[in-house]
Amino acid sequence: MNALQEISNIMNENDKKAFIQYLSRKNKRKDAGNIALFNSLKTDDIKLNKKNSLDTKSTDAYHALRKRLYDNMIDFMANRSFENDTSQENAILRLIVVSRLFFEHKLEKTAFKCLAKAEEIAVNLEHFSLLNEIYLTQIQFAHFDLSQPIEKIIQNFKANKKQLEYEEQLNLGYAVLRRELAAIYHESRIVDFQALIKNTIETYGISLKQGLTFKSLYQILFIANEYASINNNFSLIQPFVLKSYRFISKKADLTNKHLYYHIYILYFIANFYFRNGQFKESLSYLNSLFTQLNNQSGKYYQRFCLRYFLLLSFNENYLGNFQKAIETAEKSLTLNKKTDPNDSNDIRLMLIVFYIQQNAGRNAVKEMAKLNHTDSWYEKKMGMDWTIKKCLVEILLHVQEENTELAISRIKSFKRRYKKYLLTVNEERVVQYLLFVEQYVLKPEIIKTEKFQKTIEDFIITSQNGPKDILIMSFLAWLLAKVRQKPIYETTLNLLTTYFPA
Repeated sequence: MNALQEISNIMNENDKKAFIQYLSRKNKRKDAGNIALFNSLKTDDIKLNKKNSLDTKSTDAYHALRKRLYDNMIDFMANRSFENDTSQENAILRLIVVSRLFFEHKLEKTAFKCLAKAEEIAVNLEHFSLLNEIYLTQIQFAHFDLSQPIEKIIQNFKANKKQLEYEEQLNLGYAVLRRELAAIYHESRIVDFQALIKNTIETYGISLKQGLTFKSLYQILFIANEYASINNNFSLIQPFVLKSYRFISKKADLTNKHLYYHIYILYFIANFYFRNGQFKESLSYLNSLFTQLNNQSGKYYQRFCLRYFLLLSFNENYLGNFQKAIETAEKSLTLNKKTDPNDSNDIRLMLIVFYIQQNAGRNAVKEMAKLNHTDSWYEKKMGMDWTIKKCLVEILLHVQEENTELAISRIKSFKRRYKKYLLTVNEERVVQYLLFVEQYVLKPEIIKTEKFQKTIEDFIITSQNGPKDILIMSFLAWLLAKVRQKPIYETTLNLLTTYFPA
């Protein structure tokens, strides 16, 4: 997809009509061609348009037309975004700009009122960079208001400067860690992430004892959540979760003003409790999350709804309400087709697991067919950890459907592609788990032997003594169900009581 098409795709119908009017006003010639080229994007007919409209023109002229249209689209979208942006950050910026205009025209009293209003909003938002601009402007024009002590303004400026510097350092550290996480997930880079976090905190002078803001808490929780996911051990981040809960409780009056970060924080906490098998606690935070999704006219609903439905379905499934879990997941995919494809992939993989647990092979096969990209593609888009889980689920599905040749083929390709990586990151139990599955596929009768049964039981017990994670437990439950010749879902719920003792 080319750049013109990509920008066009994020325009709604009103945007497109307004853009055509924008081009009409700018065009000085009737044969400019830019409107015709833009209209061709609607039908993805750029090549045909080029052939029909530029028969006598050079290729260079066509590309010049494309370049002008591209520049116009960027200018239009920039202005459109600013016009339609009703956020409080934008309101602060407008007040700062208009206050400077008033100062230029000697309307000092009105200018200071604008700055005071901007300061009030920015303080509530904890927006230190905008506060910095406000205080600098107040200091610059302080000679117009001798009744206001300049010392107080300077004091506010210095106090805010410290908060701003800390936020900047945290932003730098957060950027470094997110970049390394991207390399871990998408390039299979081997990193001691615990040591990396420690070094980054020391390098950028980050103190977790420093006063938290919604943004800084979100950044800390994001890194903590990813760290726990890499280690398959969410108990590691419990101190962060408890601190988050206390923070939100104290700032209840400000949560709507920080809605984006508030939603993310609630999601991280709900995910923490789910991955530790504390489903009722997770559902409690999900209820709060759903309330926030509908705030401000559902401003962030489309962005977060599938993540909400993912956790909701997971919790319901492991509470024993599998029908509700499956219905919720299926409905969320049907009704929310314009959301992030990564979130759709997460729900689809979860749904396949639910179908396998209910021995609904036909439904599982149908959904798996929709995850039709290569392993390499999923590694880049979804990450290494997700792709490994997807491959394992696919193998179990082939085994359950008695597609022996396909199961063996996928096991072999899995070992070629991921065995070395798994051993390097100390995930030997995944390699061992796949070995048991392979033995069962090659020799199904082995499942009835006492030796194999004891080996599996011992493996389950050993896994329970290590880092605990609900998703890992689900894979173990499938194998245990085969050994005990019991239904998978029933075995999963029974294993829960020992895997996550109350």
